[in-house]
Amino acid sequence: MEKAKVYFTRTITPEKVVEMFKVLEKELPGKVAVKLHSGEQGNKNYLRPEFVRPLVEYVHGTVVECNTAYPGARNTTKKHYKLIHDHGWDEYFDFDLLDAEGPDLVLPVPHGKTLKENLVGKNFANYDSLLVLSHFKGHTMGGYGGALKQLSIGCASSVGKSLIHSGGTNPDQYTLWSNAITKDPFMICMADAAGSVVEYFKGNAAYINCMVNLSVDCDCDGNAAPPCMKDIGILSSLDPVALDRACLDLVINSDDPGKEEFMERVNSRHGQVTVDVAAEEGYGTKEYELIEID
Repeated sequence: MEKAKVYFTRTITPEKVVEMFKVLEKELPGKVAVKLHSGEQGNKNYLRPEFVRPLVEYVHGTVVECNTAYPGARNTTKKHYKLIHDHGWDEYFDFDLLDAEGPDLVLPVPHGKTLKENLVGKNFANYDSLLVLSHFKGHTMGGYGGALKQLSIGCASSVGKSLIHSGGTNPDQYTLWSNAITKDPFMICMADAAGSVVEYFKGNAAYINCMVNLSVDCDCDGNAAPPCMKDIGILSSLDPVALDRACLDLVINSDDPGKEEFMERVNSRHGQVTVDVAAEEGYGTKEYELIEID
């Protein structure tokens, strides 16, 4: 597989996010789903509606999310819609909670190492294209969160999230902090699930990672740690594996002393396994050309 192109800018503005999509020269046909993180109640690090608004409007997209599988303000449709309103998402955009009601859409995982099926919000069937707009940061269980995390547990329904978190063993419930569902089994299932969504949209997808508010914790944490590093920039690609690999490399090669804390979180959870497995399964490549945009 030839090297993927990954575009990078150090300028962080709403207008620059639009430019980083434009450089991909990718037309997203039909109805466009913009997958992002609505932010758990109390979280201070998630991307705000005002920041992403120009891009969502540029692609004429509908912002989409799914319910969570852990206690909080987003684990039921009623509570999640309230938080969407409280965070201002419905003030600017059409918003679609993909698994607001069942049944889930079942996606095959043709190259999966563990999962053979992935459960996503059924409303995905209403969309022709996908724009994954991720806040790149750490993650309590996954080590880091970027494009692959959004494609996997981000797109999964509440039940689908349980299946992934349990290492493919239990679609009904799981013990969130159990050692049995951390590290490699969880990472492999994330790669499996991400691949099924890539396959579903058949190339009609684009990916943007915003390396801002670089906390070791995910936006799903209502009491997330403050950023441990300075903001790095915005990256875009048509390859989610290359995009996440490039972001991790920018952290590793940074001269910011906070990178030690960030990478401790990534490495202690075996977070890079997700990237490795997704590449092995053929959903992208770890080989990339980084193209810097002024």
